[in-house]
Amino acid sequence: MEKIYDLVIVGAGPAGLAAGVYGARAKMKTLILEKGTIGGMAAKTTEIVNYPGIPKTSGENLGEVMSKHAEGLGATIIRDSIRSVELDGEIKILKSRRKEYRAKSVIFATGTKPRVLGIPGEVDFKGRGVAYCATCDAEFFSNQEVVVVGSGDQAIEEGMFISKYASKVKVIVLHDEGVLDCNRLSAEEALKNPKMEFIWNSTLDEIDGDESVDSVTVKNLKSGELTKIFCKGVFFFVGMIPNTEFLEESEIELDKRGHIECDKLLNSSVSGVFVAGDVRDKYLKQVITAAADGAVAAVAAEKYLEEMEIYFNRIKDKEVAIGFWNSLDSEGLKYLSEQEKIVKESGVRDFIYVDVRKNRYLAKFFNKENIDKAEIFVNKLN
Repeated sequence: MEKIYDLVIVGAGPAGLAAGVYGARAKMKTLILEKGTIGGMAAKTTEIVNYPGIPKTSGENLGEVMSKHAEGLGATIIRDSIRSVELDGEIKILKSRRKEYRAKSVIFATGTKPRVLGIPGEVDFKGRGVAYCATCDAEFFSNQEVVVVGSGDQAIEEGMFISKYASKVKVIVLHDEGVLDCNRLSAEEALKNPKMEFIWNSTLDEIDGDESVDSVTVKNLKSGELTKIFCKGVFFFVGMIPNTEFLEESEIELDKRGHIECDKLLNSSVSGVFVAGDVRDKYLKQVITAAADGAVAAVAAEKYLEEMEIYFNRIKDKEVAIGFWNSLDSEGLKYLSEQEKIVKESGVRDFIYVDVRKNRYLAKFFNKENIDKAEIFVNKLN
């Protein structure tokens, strides 16, 4: 028989690996799929100092520890890239180039990738001076001058890391002098760094070179003046794009920027499909919040499977009465108790109580999630 997983997690960053830990610990048959690096984008971070309980570690090390934790509990990790999905049925189907994976529930934790600005020369010199990952490429620019584009947390923290190798790091900033988009601590450290220089009120206009990057042209936003700066590398840290291209033709709802839409329990628009990590739009995108998302999504998936098991074992293809009630309604249980006697006297043998606040998935399945008063539904056989 073809293997059907209880839970398939797409993405092995902190969100996916945390979901794997919680899924496997709940005794769900759990599969984690990853097309790239175990640990996701976090694995490319040299230094993590804000993960509670671990004063200092690398992203690569944290990813390795988390993956071993998940596997130790019984989760399976496979390297593969999902290209298309069929999510509408009871069993979800995820397709790679050569294989299909089947699951009762799915968590998408596919993360993000660096945004490309499309500046002249950016694409032409990618891999030949243009870079998007300091950990991956900083050492190639030892004792050379480089340019960093961006002023958020990633740009400034990665710029400081690059300064360990480069002779000079020139940061191009849109804002007035002294104004950075990163956290205050990183800003203070960067502004004191003797190897970092800030070019204020400016944007990158063009990247030039022969075989590799030799210089960039910078435009001052106030004067319009163009200035050539000689350098050997350009690092872009100007935002991230959700990895959801393979979902664009699916039933999953995406927002205008490509994030997967979800509710507070991380349910997507498709029943049994959940979302975790940076692939959803949220206030803070950090390793700790990604891991928290993974835990929430896995627990929600576990609850979904429990309720769907009730449906398939006790409701589907059976004549049964379901008493839906809201636990905030103090009279609800009394009313249902009275109705149960009447219903059973009519010949219906089974009666199931469903609290719509605790059994959200069954309530949603029968379109009863928003009731205030108790209601009876009789599932009759045709």
